[in-house]
Amino acid sequence: MTIGIIGAGAVGRALAGRFVAAGEQVVISNSRGPRSLRGLVSSTGPGLRAGTVAEAAEEEVVVLAVPWRRLRAAVAAAAVSDWQERIVIDTTNPSGPPIGHPPGPPGSGPDDPGGRTSSEVVAGLVPGSRLVKAFNTLRPDVLGADPRTPAGRRVIFLSGNHPGANGRVARIAGRVGWAAVDLGPLAEGGRLQQVPGGPLATLHLVMEP
Repeated sequence: MTIGIIGAGAVGRALAGRFVAAGEQVVISNSRGPRSLRGLVSSTGPGLRAGTVAEAAEEEVVVLAVPWRRLRAAVAAAAVSDWQERIVIDTTNPSGPPIGHPPGPPGSGPDDPGGRTSSEVVAGLVPGSRLVKAFNTLRPDVLGADPRTPAGRRVIFLSGNHPGANGRVARIAGRVGWAAVDLGPLAEGGRLQQVPGGPLATLHLVMEP
């Protein structure tokens, strides 16, 4: 299996490094094209290759690791009308509504458009996918560090409306070394891990052996 990553900023690079270190095959992409990623590929080593956004979006598991404000443009660049039950991992945190997203009703904040969690909004942008919220509560430097610590394995929270997809992402996280905690559906679990505002946001927890 190859994991596609859309976005080569701090989060995308951190995840690519951890996935490759665990033996996963990864194709990473950004808006500037594969040539701009040559340095990252050469420094990360075998297992990582650069591709276009559309190429990354073809994989069975696709990670969205772009800033919230660029989310719509990144999804448009993927050129996918039906994600055909591919797993899309949403790592984004809202810092305002996605470009082109209509404002919610009066009183709704940008992190809760129309009363929905941010990941429920993202799910609407990738129709036909099985969206899983994950890897959004840790800083990139922590995310990119070895998840196996002397005290135990670093905890990753995830949530999604498709238990099979949640389990698949949890198994990937386990192979890397993280301890995955499934919080359930997006409406409940996604709100717990949402940044800002969720009670689990930015917590650095480890699961003891």
